[in-house]
Amino acid sequence: MLDNPAGCSATRSLQSAAIIGGAPEGKHVPGEIGIWLFVAGDLIVFAVFFVLIALGQVDQPLVFSQARESLDMRVGVLNTVLLLTGSWFVAVGVVTCRAGGGAAASRYFTLAILSGILFAVNKIFEWGDKISAGLTPATNDFYMYFFMFTGIHLLHVIVGIGVLLVVRRASLRPAFTKRELATIESGATFWHLVDLLWIVLFALFYLL
Repeated sequence: MLDNPAGCSATRSLQSAAIIGGAPEGKHVPGEIGIWLFVAGDLIVFAVFFVLIALGQVDQPLVFSQARESLDMRVGVLNTVLLLTGSWFVAVGVVTCRAGGGAAASRYFTLAILSGILFAVNKIFEWGDKISAGLTPATNDFYMYFFMFTGIHLLHVIVGIGVLLVVRRASLRPAFTKRELATIESGATFWHLVDLLWIVLFALFYLL
């Protein structure tokens, strides 16, 4: 029997549509409702953090300005690039999963995990450098906020790495049910949240 390339292509298209609920890929909300509720709650909490930093800037402009100058902009930029790159790998990994998954998708999530690990290592070295220079949470309000909020964010990064490990393992499957794909998308959504939170923290601590 002769192969029918057109028929095979149509079948794959129908399978892809079935995986994402029969809707065009751009028209479905990725992930599960639970992850979006978590994202909303986390954003509200961090919004309070951001307001506290902004108020500190208003109340103690000189202290915050001088403390900000002691930060190494290169470290902040490197961490931003690492998380943005990691988010790009995650996004491509999800797209690859929608097309079938397998080793290719797994490689993208592996690279995203590596980006997260490098971010964590870079942040720990930055903290160590500041502490060795005598700059601690007790130094002033700027460094109290700096260590506290970047520490909370680092916890998010560590959790995100764990989530991506689960996603990476799941991505090795050659095909996914709608629920399995939603789980992968939920993990990716959490990682994008981690990225978004850092971008705002980077602006408030390094650029404001």
